[in-house]
Amino acid sequence: MMDWDKLRIFHTVAEAGSFTHAGERLNLSQSAISRQIGALEEGLGQLLFHRHARGLILTEQGELLHRTVRTVFQELTMVESRLSDNRERPSGPLKISTTVAFGSSWLTPRIKDFIELYPEIEISLLLTDEEVDLSMREADIAIRMAPPRQPDLIQRRLLTLLTHIYASPSYLEKNGVPKTVEDLEHHRLIIYGFDTPPPVASINWLLDVGTMPDKRRKAVLRVNNLYGVYRAARSGLGLAALPDYMIPEDIDITRVLPELSGPSIQTYFVYPEELRHSKRISIFRDFLLQKVAEIKP
Repeated sequence: MMDWDKLRIFHTVAEAGSFTHAGERLNLSQSAISRQIGALEEGLGQLLFHRHARGLILTEQGELLHRTVRTVFQELTMVESRLSDNRERPSGPLKISTTVAFGSSWLTPRIKDFIELYPEIEISLLLTDEEVDLSMREADIAIRMAPPRQPDLIQRRLLTLLTHIYASPSYLEKNGVPKTVEDLEHHRLIIYGFDTPPPVASINWLLDVGTMPDKRRKAVLRVNNLYGVYRAARSGLGLAALPDYMIPEDIDITRVLPELSGPSIQTYFVYPEELRHSKRISIFRDFLLQKVAEIKP
Protein backbone atom coordinates (compact mmCIF):
# COMPACT_ATOMS: atom_id res chain seq x y z
CA MET A 1 0.00 0.00 0.00
CA MET A 2 1.29 3.47 -0.90
CA ASP A 3 2.18 5.88 1.89
CA TRP A 4 -0.22 8.87 1.94
CA ASP A 5 2.45 11.21 3.24
CA LYS A 6 4.74 10.29 0.34
CA LEU A 7 1.85 10.81 -2.09
CA ARG A 8 1.21 14.29 -0.63
CA ILE A 9 4.88 15.16 -1.12
CA PHE A 10 4.84 13.68 -4.63
CA HIS A 11 1.84 15.83 -5.61
CA THR A 12 3.47 18.98 -4.26
CA VAL A 13 6.69 18.26 -6.17
CA ALA A 14 4.71 17.60 -9.36
CA GLU A 15 2.88 20.91 -8.97
CA ALA A 16 5.99 22.90 -7.99
CA GLY A 17 8.30 21.42 -10.62
CA SER A 18 11.31 21.12 -8.32
CA PHE A 19 12.39 19.72 -4.96
CA THR A 20 13.43 23.20 -3.82
CA HIS A 21 10.05 24.86 -4.41
CA ALA A 22 8.20 21.86 -2.99
CA GLY A 23 10.37 22.03 0.13
CA GLU A 24 9.47 25.70 0.59
CA ARG A 25 5.75 24.87 0.41
CA LEU A 26 6.01 21.89 2.78
CA ASN A 27 8.66 23.39 5.09
CA LEU A 28 10.96 20.42 4.42
CA SER A 29 14.57 20.32 3.26
CA GLN A 30 15.39 19.51 -0.35
CA SER A 31 17.19 16.35 0.73
CA ALA A 32 14.16 15.16 2.74
CA ILE A 33 11.89 15.71 -0.26
CA SER A 34 14.34 13.85 -2.53
CA ARG A 35 14.51 10.89 -0.13
CA GLN A 36 10.73 10.60 0.07
CA ILE A 37 10.35 10.69 -3.73
CA GLY A 38 13.16 8.15 -4.12
CA ALA A 39 11.48 5.83 -1.61
CA LEU A 40 8.15 6.16 -3.42
CA GLU A 41 9.77 5.39 -6.78
CA GLU A 42 11.59 2.39 -5.29
CA GLY A 43 8.39 1.06 -3.73
CA LEU A 44 6.48 1.38 -7.00
CA GLY A 45 9.35 0.16 -9.15
CA GLN A 46 8.75 3.07 -11.49
CA LEU A 47 10.57 6.30 -12.31
CA LEU A 48 8.15 9.19 -11.65
CA PHE A 49 10.30 12.16 -12.68
CA HIS A 50 12.93 12.93 -15.28
CA ARG A 51 15.62 14.96 -13.51
CA HIS A 52 17.41 17.68 -15.44
CA ALA A 53 19.26 20.95 -14.72
CA ARG A 54 16.17 23.15 -15.04
CA GLY A 55 13.85 21.13 -12.85
CA LEU A 56 11.68 18.02 -12.99
CA ILE A 57 9.37 16.60 -15.65
CA LEU A 58 6.82 13.89 -14.92
CA THR A 59 7.30 10.56 -16.67
CA GLU A 60 4.30 8.84 -18.24
CA GLN A 61 3.87 6.81 -15.04
CA GLY A 62 4.28 9.99 -13.01
CA GLU A 63 1.53 11.72 -15.01
CA LEU A 64 -0.84 8.82 -14.31
CA LEU A 65 -0.10 8.86 -10.58
CA HIS A 66 -0.39 12.66 -10.44
CA ARG A 67 -3.86 12.66 -12.02
CA THR A 68 -5.02 9.93 -9.65
CA VAL A 69 -3.58 11.53 -6.51
CA ARG A 70 -5.09 14.92 -7.40
CA THR A 71 -8.55 13.36 -7.80
CA VAL A 72 -8.24 11.44 -4.52
CA PHE A 73 -7.20 14.52 -2.55
CA GLN A 74 -10.09 16.52 -4.04
CA GLU A 75 -12.55 13.80 -3.03
CA LEU A 76 -11.12 13.66 0.48
CA THR A 77 -11.41 17.43 0.77
CA MET A 78 -15.08 17.30 -0.23
CA VAL A 79 -15.85 14.50 2.26
CA GLU A 80 -14.01 16.32 5.08
CA SER A 81 -15.95 19.50 4.36
CA ARG A 82 -19.31 17.73 4.33
CA LEU A 83 -18.56 15.87 7.55
CA SER A 84 -17.60 19.11 9.28
CA ASP A 85 -20.61 21.00 7.91
CA ASN A 86 -23.21 18.34 8.74
CA ARG A 87 -23.61 19.80 12.19
CA GLU A 88 -26.21 22.23 13.45
CA ARG A 89 -23.74 25.13 13.50
CA PRO A 90 -20.77 25.48 11.16
CA SER A 91 -17.56 24.38 12.87
CA GLY A 92 -14.10 23.15 12.14
CA PRO A 93 -10.96 24.67 10.59
CA LEU A 94 -11.04 27.39 7.94
CA LYS A 95 -7.70 28.43 6.47
CA ILE A 96 -7.67 31.71 4.54
CA SER A 97 -4.81 32.98 2.40
CA THR A 98 -4.25 36.51 1.11
CA THR A 99 -1.46 39.00 0.57
CA VAL A 100 0.56 40.41 3.47
CA ALA A 101 -0.72 43.95 2.94
CA PHE A 102 -4.41 43.16 2.44
CA GLY A 103 -4.43 40.60 5.24
CA SER A 104 -2.71 42.72 7.85
CA SER A 105 -4.35 46.05 6.97
CA TRP A 106 -7.89 45.18 5.84
CA LEU A 107 -8.82 41.60 6.71
CA THR A 108 -7.31 41.03 10.15
CA PRO A 109 -9.09 43.95 11.87
CA ARG A 110 -12.45 42.55 10.66
CA ILE A 111 -11.88 38.92 11.67
CA LYS A 112 -12.89 39.61 15.29
CA ASP A 113 -16.53 40.14 14.26
CA PHE A 114 -16.62 36.84 12.36
CA ILE A 115 -15.10 34.87 15.25
CA GLU A 116 -17.65 36.32 17.65
CA LEU A 117 -20.46 35.27 15.29
CA TYR A 118 -19.06 31.77 14.69
CA PRO A 119 -16.78 30.82 17.61
CA GLU A 120 -16.77 27.13 16.61
CA ILE A 121 -14.99 27.88 13.34
CA GLU A 122 -11.21 27.77 13.80
CA ILE A 123 -9.73 30.55 11.65
CA SER A 124 -6.16 30.46 10.37
CA LEU A 125 -4.74 33.29 8.26
CA LEU A 126 -1.88 32.62 5.87
CA LEU A 127 -0.43 35.95 4.76
CA THR A 128 1.90 35.62 1.79
CA ASP A 129 2.40 37.42 -1.51
CA GLU A 130 2.96 34.06 -3.21
CA GLU A 131 0.03 32.13 -4.67
CA VAL A 132 -0.84 29.07 -2.57
CA ASP A 133 -2.12 25.79 -4.03
CA LEU A 134 -5.77 25.48 -3.05
CA SER A 135 -6.08 22.05 -4.68
CA MET A 136 -3.55 20.71 -2.17
CA ARG A 137 -5.36 22.36 0.74
CA GLU A 138 -2.57 24.81 1.48
CA ALA A 139 -5.63 26.97 2.19
CA ASP A 140 -9.42 26.61 1.88
CA ILE A 141 -9.99 30.16 0.61
CA ALA A 142 -7.77 32.69 -1.12
CA ILE A 143 -8.41 36.40 -1.50
CA ARG A 144 -6.36 37.29 -4.57
CA MET A 145 -5.53 40.43 -6.49
CA ALA A 146 -6.09 38.72 -9.86
CA PRO A 147 -8.53 36.09 -11.17
CA PRO A 148 -7.37 32.48 -10.69
CA ARG A 149 -5.63 30.70 -13.54
CA GLN A 150 -6.66 27.19 -12.48
CA PRO A 151 -9.91 26.05 -14.14
CA ASP A 152 -11.12 24.07 -11.11
CA LEU A 153 -11.42 27.11 -8.81
CA ILE A 154 -14.58 29.10 -8.14
CA GLN A 155 -14.19 32.88 -8.03
CA ARG A 156 -16.32 35.82 -6.97
CA ARG A 157 -15.33 39.44 -7.36
CA LEU A 158 -15.06 40.97 -3.93
CA LEU A 159 -13.72 44.52 -3.90
CA THR A 160 -12.16 47.17 -6.15
CA LEU A 161 -9.02 48.73 -4.68
CA LEU A 162 -7.61 52.16 -5.60
CA THR A 163 -4.01 53.29 -5.15
CA HIS A 164 -2.60 56.80 -4.65
CA ILE A 165 0.76 58.36 -3.80
CA TYR A 166 1.48 58.98 -0.12
CA ALA A 167 4.25 60.57 1.95
CA SER A 168 4.82 61.63 5.52
CA PRO A 169 4.50 65.33 6.42
CA SER A 170 8.14 65.33 7.59
CA TYR A 171 9.35 64.20 4.17
CA LEU A 172 7.22 66.78 2.35
CA GLU A 173 8.35 69.56 4.66
CA LYS A 174 11.99 68.73 3.96
CA ASN A 175 11.74 67.94 0.22
CA GLY A 176 8.70 69.91 -0.95
CA VAL A 177 5.31 68.79 -2.24
CA PRO A 178 5.26 67.63 -5.90
CA LYS A 179 2.77 69.70 -7.91
CA THR A 180 2.98 67.82 -11.21
CA VAL A 181 3.84 64.30 -12.37
CA GLU A 182 7.13 65.66 -13.72
CA ASP A 183 8.09 66.73 -10.19
CA LEU A 184 8.33 63.04 -9.22
CA GLU A 185 11.70 62.96 -10.99
CA HIS A 186 13.17 64.93 -8.09
CA HIS A 187 11.84 62.76 -5.25
CA ARG A 188 12.85 59.54 -3.55
CA LEU A 189 10.54 56.66 -4.45
CA ILE A 190 9.83 53.50 -2.42
CA ILE A 191 8.55 50.49 -4.36
CA TYR A 192 7.72 46.80 -4.14
CA GLY A 193 10.68 44.69 -5.23
CA PHE A 194 12.71 41.46 -5.16
CA ASP A 195 12.66 38.30 -7.23
CA THR A 196 9.25 36.97 -6.13
CA PRO A 197 6.30 37.82 -8.42
CA PRO A 198 4.40 40.90 -7.18
CA PRO A 199 0.82 40.45 -5.87
CA VAL A 200 -0.36 42.88 -8.59
CA ALA A 201 1.28 43.32 -12.00
CA SER A 202 0.90 47.13 -11.97
CA ILE A 203 2.13 47.55 -8.40
CA ASN A 204 5.08 49.81 -9.32
CA TRP A 205 3.21 52.25 -11.57
CA LEU A 206 4.91 55.10 -9.68
CA LEU A 207 8.10 54.39 -11.65
CA ASP A 208 6.43 54.81 -15.04
CA VAL A 209 3.57 57.30 -14.72
CA GLY A 210 4.17 60.36 -16.92
CA THR A 211 7.49 59.08 -18.31
CA MET A 212 8.73 57.96 -21.71
CA PRO A 213 8.94 54.15 -22.17
CA ASP A 214 12.75 54.14 -21.88
CA LYS A 215 12.95 56.65 -19.01
CA ARG A 216 11.78 54.62 -16.02
CA ARG A 217 12.48 56.26 -12.66
CA LYS A 218 14.78 54.69 -10.09
CA ALA A 219 13.78 53.74 -6.57
CA VAL A 220 15.60 54.60 -3.37
CA LEU A 221 14.29 51.44 -1.67
CA ARG A 222 12.65 48.13 -2.65
CA VAL A 223 10.70 46.10 -0.08
CA ASN A 224 9.24 42.64 -0.63
CA ASN A 225 5.79 43.45 0.79
CA LEU A 226 3.53 46.48 0.68
CA TYR A 227 3.25 46.81 4.44
CA GLY A 228 7.01 47.39 4.54
CA VAL A 229 6.63 49.99 1.76
CA TYR A 230 3.96 51.72 3.86
CA ARG A 231 6.14 51.75 6.99
CA ALA A 232 9.09 53.18 5.03
CA ALA A 233 6.89 55.98 3.66
CA ARG A 234 5.59 56.77 7.16
CA SER A 235 9.16 57.00 8.43
CA GLY A 236 9.83 59.93 6.08
CA LEU A 237 12.04 58.13 3.57
CA GLY A 238 10.13 59.05 0.41
CA LEU A 239 6.98 58.73 -1.72
CA ALA A 240 5.11 55.46 -2.17
CA ALA A 241 2.12 54.28 -4.21
CA LEU A 242 -0.18 52.52 -1.74
CA PRO A 243 -3.70 51.10 -1.74
CA ASP A 244 -6.05 53.47 0.06
CA TYR A 245 -7.22 50.69 2.43
CA MET A 246 -3.75 50.68 4.04
CA ILE A 247 -4.03 54.29 5.22
CA PRO A 248 -5.76 54.61 8.62
CA GLU A 249 -7.87 57.73 9.12
CA ASP A 250 -6.04 58.64 12.33
CA ILE A 251 -2.50 58.39 10.87
CA ASP A 252 -0.68 61.57 9.85
CA ILE A 253 0.26 60.74 6.26
CA THR A 254 -0.49 62.87 3.21
CA ARG A 255 -1.89 61.96 -0.21
CA VAL A 256 0.29 63.54 -2.89
CA LEU A 257 -1.03 64.56 -6.32
CA PRO A 258 -4.51 63.48 -5.15
CA GLU A 259 -5.99 63.66 -8.65
CA LEU A 260 -3.50 61.01 -9.81
CA SER A 261 -4.34 57.36 -9.14
CA GLY A 262 -2.84 54.09 -10.23
CA PRO A 263 -4.63 51.23 -12.04
CA SER A 264 -7.55 49.88 -10.03
CA ILE A 265 -7.12 46.42 -8.55
CA GLN A 266 -9.88 43.79 -8.47
CA THR A 267 -9.88 41.36 -5.55
CA TYR A 268 -11.38 37.88 -5.87
CA PHE A 269 -12.78 35.43 -3.34
CA VAL A 270 -11.49 32.04 -4.57
CA TYR A 271 -12.02 28.46 -3.40
CA PRO A 272 -11.90 24.92 -4.85
CA GLU A 273 -14.85 23.40 -6.69
CA GLU A 274 -15.07 20.57 -4.16
CA LEU A 275 -15.86 23.08 -1.39
CA ARG A 276 -18.79 24.57 -3.29
CA HIS A 277 -21.32 23.30 -0.73
CA SER A 278 -19.28 24.07 2.39
CA LYS A 279 -21.22 26.16 4.93
CA ARG A 280 -17.98 27.55 6.34
CA ILE A 281 -17.05 28.89 2.92
CA SER A 282 -20.47 30.41 2.22
CA ILE A 283 -20.88 32.15 5.57
CA PHE A 284 -17.38 33.62 5.40
CA ARG A 285 -18.05 34.83 1.84
CA ASP A 286 -21.31 36.45 2.94
CA PHE A 287 -19.55 38.02 5.93
CA LEU A 288 -16.92 39.61 3.68
CA LEU A 289 -19.54 40.88 1.24
CA GLN A 290 -21.31 42.56 4.16
CA LYS A 291 -18.06 44.19 5.29
CA VAL A 292 -17.41 45.41 1.76
CA ALA A 293 -20.92 46.93 1.64
CA GLU A 294 -20.18 48.86 4.85
CA ILE A 295 -17.18 50.67 3.33
CA LYS A 296 -17.81 54.38 2.97
CA PRO A 297 -17.68 55.54 -0.66
